[in-house]
Amino acid sequence: MTTFSANDTSTAVVRAERQRIWEVLTDPDLLADLTPLVRRIEADGNTWVWHLAGIKGLGMEVAPVFTETMEFTPPERIDYAHTPAPGRNEWAGADGWYELEDHPTGTTVSISITLHVDLPLPRLSTRAVEGVMKQAMTRTGDAFARNLDAELGIT
Repeated sequence: MTTFSANDTSTAVVRAERQRIWEVLTDPDLLADLTPLVRRIEADGNTWVWHLAGIKGLGMEVAPVFTETMEFTPPERIDYAHTPAPGRNEWAGADGWYELEDHPTGTTVSISITLHVDLPLPRLSTRAVEGVMKQAMTRTGDAFARNLDAELGIT
Protein backbone atom coordinates (compact mmCIF):
# COMPACT_ATOMS: atom_id res chain seq x y z
CA MET A 1 0.00 0.00 0.00
CA THR A 2 1.12 3.52 -0.74
CA THR A 3 -0.07 6.55 1.23
CA PHE A 4 -1.26 9.51 -0.82
CA SER A 5 -2.33 12.89 0.57
CA ALA A 6 -3.77 16.20 -0.56
CA ASN A 7 -4.37 19.46 1.27
CA ASP A 8 -6.76 22.32 0.75
CA THR A 9 -6.84 25.55 2.75
CA SER A 10 -9.30 28.33 2.05
CA THR A 11 -10.74 31.47 3.61
CA ALA A 12 -13.93 33.33 2.77
CA VAL A 13 -16.21 35.91 4.32
CA VAL A 14 -19.69 34.47 4.77
CA ARG A 15 -22.49 37.00 5.22
CA ALA A 16 -23.95 35.35 8.29
CA GLU A 17 -23.49 35.50 12.05
CA ARG A 18 -20.73 33.36 13.50
CA GLN A 19 -23.13 31.49 15.83
CA ARG A 20 -25.31 30.37 12.91
CA ILE A 21 -22.30 29.06 10.98
CA TRP A 22 -21.05 27.34 14.16
CA GLU A 23 -24.40 25.57 14.49
CA VAL A 24 -24.10 24.22 10.95
CA LEU A 25 -20.50 23.03 11.35
CA THR A 26 -21.25 21.23 14.62
CA ASP A 27 -24.41 19.46 13.42
CA PRO A 28 -23.16 16.19 11.89
CA ASP A 29 -26.41 15.43 10.03
CA LEU A 30 -26.66 18.89 8.49
CA LEU A 31 -22.93 18.99 7.72
CA ALA A 32 -23.25 15.67 5.87
CA ASP A 33 -26.28 16.96 3.94
CA LEU A 34 -24.36 20.06 2.81
CA THR A 35 -21.10 18.29 1.90
CA PRO A 36 -20.95 16.45 -1.41
CA LEU A 37 -19.21 13.08 -1.21
CA VAL A 38 -20.28 12.66 2.44
CA ARG A 39 -23.01 10.05 2.77
CA ARG A 40 -23.39 10.40 6.52
CA ILE A 41 -21.59 11.22 9.75
CA GLU A 42 -22.15 9.11 12.86
CA ALA A 43 -21.41 11.18 15.95
CA ASP A 44 -20.76 9.87 19.43
CA GLY A 45 -19.65 12.88 21.45
CA ASN A 46 -16.35 14.09 20.02
CA THR A 47 -15.89 10.94 17.92
CA TRP A 48 -17.33 11.28 14.44
CA VAL A 49 -17.27 8.48 11.86
CA TRP A 50 -17.40 9.87 8.33
CA HIS A 51 -18.87 7.73 5.53
CA LEU A 52 -17.93 9.05 2.09
CA ALA A 53 -19.54 8.29 -1.25
CA GLY A 54 -17.44 6.71 -3.94
CA ILE A 55 -14.67 8.80 -5.46
CA LYS A 56 -13.72 7.70 -8.97
CA GLY A 57 -10.42 8.18 -10.71
CA LEU A 58 -7.58 6.34 -12.38
CA GLY A 59 -9.77 3.33 -13.10
CA MET A 60 -10.83 2.73 -9.52
CA GLU A 61 -13.45 3.90 -7.04
CA VAL A 62 -12.96 4.30 -3.29
CA ALA A 63 -15.63 4.94 -0.65
CA PRO A 64 -13.72 5.49 2.59
CA VAL A 65 -15.05 5.36 6.13
CA PHE A 66 -12.87 6.97 8.77
CA THR A 67 -12.98 8.07 12.41
CA GLU A 68 -12.17 11.60 13.52
CA THR A 69 -11.72 13.06 16.98
CA MET A 70 -13.35 16.49 16.97
CA GLU A 71 -12.17 19.20 19.35
CA PHE A 72 -14.61 22.08 19.68
CA THR A 73 -13.70 25.56 20.97
CA PRO A 74 -17.06 27.37 20.72
CA PRO A 75 -17.74 29.39 18.69
CA GLU A 76 -14.37 29.94 17.07
CA ARG A 77 -12.48 26.75 16.22
CA ILE A 78 -12.93 23.09 15.40
CA ASP A 79 -9.88 20.83 15.16
CA TYR A 80 -10.13 17.27 13.91
CA ALA A 81 -7.69 14.41 13.70
CA HIS A 82 -7.86 10.93 12.27
CA THR A 83 -8.06 8.52 15.21
CA PRO A 84 -9.18 5.01 14.28
CA ALA A 85 -10.55 2.86 17.08
CA PRO A 86 -7.98 0.56 18.69
CA GLY A 87 -7.44 -2.52 16.54
CA ARG A 88 -9.22 -0.98 13.56
CA ASN A 89 -7.21 -0.29 10.42
CA GLU A 90 -8.69 2.59 8.43
CA TRP A 91 -7.06 3.18 5.07
CA ALA A 92 -8.26 6.80 4.81
CA GLY A 93 -8.56 9.77 7.12
CA ALA A 94 -8.41 13.52 7.47
CA ASP A 95 -6.76 16.10 9.69
CA GLY A 96 -7.47 19.81 9.84
CA TRP A 97 -9.42 22.68 11.34
CA TYR A 98 -12.12 25.30 10.89
CA GLU A 99 -11.73 28.84 12.28
CA LEU A 100 -14.51 31.40 12.60
CA GLU A 101 -13.86 35.10 13.23
CA ASP A 102 -16.23 38.04 13.29
CA HIS A 103 -16.02 40.28 10.23
CA PRO A 104 -17.79 43.63 9.62
CA THR A 105 -19.97 42.01 6.94
CA GLY A 106 -20.41 38.56 8.52
CA THR A 107 -17.92 35.88 9.53
CA THR A 108 -14.49 34.99 8.20
CA VAL A 109 -14.47 31.21 7.76
CA SER A 110 -11.10 29.50 7.29
CA ILE A 111 -10.81 25.79 6.60
CA SER A 112 -7.80 23.53 6.28
CA ILE A 113 -8.07 19.84 5.47
CA THR A 114 -5.49 17.21 4.65
CA LEU A 115 -6.85 13.93 3.32
CA HIS A 116 -4.73 10.82 3.26
CA VAL A 117 -5.49 7.43 1.79
CA ASP A 118 -3.63 4.14 1.46
CA LEU A 119 -4.15 2.54 -1.94
CA PRO A 120 -2.71 -0.51 -3.68
CA LEU A 121 -0.99 1.62 -6.30
CA PRO A 122 2.68 2.19 -7.04
CA ARG A 123 4.50 5.27 -5.71
CA LEU A 124 4.96 6.29 -9.37
CA SER A 125 1.26 7.16 -9.49
CA THR A 126 1.58 9.79 -6.74
CA ARG A 127 1.15 12.83 -8.98
CA ALA A 128 -1.92 11.41 -10.70
CA VAL A 129 -3.60 10.11 -7.52
CA GLU A 130 -2.96 13.27 -5.53
CA GLY A 131 -4.17 15.33 -8.49
CA VAL A 132 -7.48 13.45 -8.51
CA MET A 133 -7.74 13.90 -4.73
CA LYS A 134 -7.08 17.63 -5.00
CA GLN A 135 -9.67 18.04 -7.78
CA ALA A 136 -12.28 16.17 -5.73
CA MET A 137 -11.51 18.33 -2.69
CA THR A 138 -11.81 21.55 -4.71
CA ARG A 139 -15.14 20.51 -6.27
CA THR A 140 -16.46 19.40 -2.89
CA GLY A 141 -15.37 22.64 -1.20
CA ASP A 142 -16.96 24.79 -3.90
CA ALA A 143 -20.24 22.87 -3.67
CA PHE A 144 -20.17 22.97 0.15
CA ALA A 145 -19.78 26.77 0.02
CA ARG A 146 -22.81 27.06 -2.29
CA ASN A 147 -24.83 24.71 -0.09
CA LEU A 148 -23.83 26.60 3.07
CA ASP A 149 -24.93 29.88 1.52
CA ALA A 150 -28.26 28.33 0.57
CA GLU A 151 -28.73 26.88 4.08
CA LEU A 152 -28.00 30.31 5.58
CA GLY A 153 -30.35 32.09 3.16
CA ILE A 154 -27.56 33.93 1.37
CA THR A 155 -28.23 34.65 -2.29
